[in-house]
Amino acid sequence: MNTTTKDFVLRDVTLRDGLQLTGGLLSTERKVSIVRSLLKAGVPAIEIGSMARPDLVPPMANTLELIENLTPEELKKCWIWVATPRHVQKAAAAGAVNMQYCLSVSDAHNQANIGRSTEASMEALPQALEYAREAGAALQLCLATSFTCPFEGDIDPERVLRLVEDPRGTGTSDIVICDTLGHAVPDQVHGLISRVGAAAAGRDVVFHGHDTWGMGVANAVAALDAGATTIDGALGGLGGCPFAPGASGNTSTEDLLFGLRPSWLNPRNFADLVRLGEGITTELNEENRSKSAMGARSKAGAFQWVMPS
Repeated sequence: MNTTTKDFVLRDVTLRDGLQLTGGLLSTERKVSIVRSLLKAGVPAIEIGSMARPDLVPPMANTLELIENLTPEELKKCWIWVATPRHVQKAAAAGAVNMQYCLSVSDAHNQANIGRSTEASMEALPQALEYAREAGAALQLCLATSFTCPFEGDIDPERVLRLVEDPRGTGTSDIVICDTLGHAVPDQVHGLISRVGAAAAGRDVVFHGHDTWGMGVANAVAALDAGATTIDGALGGLGGCPFAPGASGNTSTEDLLFGLRPSWLNPRNFADLVRLGEGITTELNEENRSKSAMGARSKAGAFQWVMPS
């Protein structure tokens, strides 16, 4: 692991991507509590919700209420998923100051996920950027299915790069590259992130990975070594896209933190995050997929990262 990976930002996406496939719902009050617990533990960035239609993604129905219940200081560290200019307007009116405008590299997934072509999403991006500028908000360009699509198969990296270099994205704050299905391997991730970084015109690169095939942490390390500055994870490995057959959980926040050890992490706040992930997965009746959370509950008491019994 390159020493530069120590300077990364971990963005926890439990409250957005982590909840999308869950059958249970969390109240606004519970979500506020989770946001504050994550911030108290030292997590520097959080994706807290989505402007997706609540009839299609019910766990996101109270996103606007959540935004309205957080303080301006808290919202500086919080991100909202948007897919249309109108989404940007509504999130900004509620108080959001960080958003990621998401579209899929593959047309088939963009149609399933957003109900329009990739080109139509790109055509709307300048208006979304204008609304974000008016609100003083940052807007990331998030590219789902950057490696594979459940309907089209492998994605040519050149398609990703054309979207990164498209002048209609000028003014976006960062580029988010998503391994939506968790099919990528480290060599692929390193290669694509390197090329995106070179084409990003000064924008930072974020890597959003899934652990479907067990490559989540390795892919995150590869992304950081290739120049990504932020990686996404979800407590307990929760999550997946409801419009992408074969997608499973996000890379576990606990596993990413234990493996990469950012400077703010210590055994105490790591234990707090393990307990938080355990609580959320239990409430939702979901499996906790984090290997590090399991390790933290082991009997190897002399190891400082094992939680006291």
